[in-house]
Amino acid sequence: MKQLQVSLGERSYPIFIGRNLLDNPDVDWASYVRGNQACVVSNDRVAPLYMAAAKQALAGKRLSEVVLPDGEAHKSLAVAATVFDRLLEENHNRSTTLVALGGGVVGDMCGFAAACYQRGVAFVQLPTTLLAMVDSSVGGKTGVNHPLGKNMIGAFHQPVCVVADLSLLDSLPEREYAAGVAEIIKYGLICDAPFFAWLEANIAALMARDGEVLAEAVYRSCVNKAKVVAEDEREGGRRAILNLGHTFGHAIETAEGYGNWLHGEAVAAGMSLAMALSVEMGDLSVEVLRRGNQLLQRAGLPVKPPSAMTVEQFLQLMGRDKKVVDGRLRLVLLKGLGQAVVSEAASVEQIAKVLLAAGVKG
Repeated sequence: MKQLQVSLGERSYPIFIGRNLLDNPDVDWASYVRGNQACVVSNDRVAPLYMAAAKQALAGKRLSEVVLPDGEAHKSLAVAATVFDRLLEENHNRSTTLVALGGGVVGDMCGFAAACYQRGVAFVQLPTTLLAMVDSSVGGKTGVNHPLGKNMIGAFHQPVCVVADLSLLDSLPEREYAAGVAEIIKYGLICDAPFFAWLEANIAALMARDGEVLAEAVYRSCVNKAKVVAEDEREGGRRAILNLGHTFGHAIETAEGYGNWLHGEAVAAGMSLAMALSVEMGDLSVEVLRRGNQLLQRAGLPVKPPSAMTVEQFLQLMGRDKKVVDGRLRLVLLKGLGQAVVSEAASVEQIAKVLLAAGVKG
């Protein structure tokens, strides 16, 4: 087992990484559920597999459970309200703890409910997807989607601990596993060039789910994210680099319909576009773009956006993104491998040129 700390003063919390952690006596994650009440929030795919184990680890607590419909399409205020309904029906008070048992959608929605219920209660992250383990479960971003934009309604609310039980990935479909690898590759691109080189050497083993390689990839990803979050918890500056490819990617998800492209797939195509834009602006070598695209493709990820999208559609949706400040589109770009910057320098003409070159309709 590996362990690290997200250092945020009084809101600091541990991340545990290893196999079979839900019922490991050496990982007393249940002790972070400090009151006598808890509610496990999951979805209809994960609950049949792992709900019993999660509840067994919380034996002795007064437990409730909420099983949400699976998928990004259900990440809405209306579905989140069902969590509030259950908490109120079963008289949960301010000492309750919510437990997010699922992927990024469950984690975001459970965390959002925890941030709002009685103005804030504790929650634990038990991620069951690779993407959630290396990205969405760490850092305290919670929220739901709106038909006009992804994650536009939410709150910063840190968990009290994260338990990345790698054995839960055994049931994860290949496509969803690959989507998680997109976020792992992101860390190499934005802030850890040695990690990127390590991934190039170990991508085949990672895709084969080699135990040691997977554990190291999750650990190094979490170390990188924890460091960035500790420097900038509420995305006032440096934390924005974690959004490499996300402004393009969120446009893809919104245009295609939430869930038709997995988040990691959209981010992969978005990162390729961000690298190409960095090349177009004269800040990145073509060689880094080639290496980045090659690594994404070796992970089975797309590097081209949907061909049905138009440049106008992209620009309109990107203009609604949370990274827009005072009408200026802020994008995460690369100055080199492992050197991400937040920039408002890209012109509409440069963005359109890159989109057209990637096969987007004019």
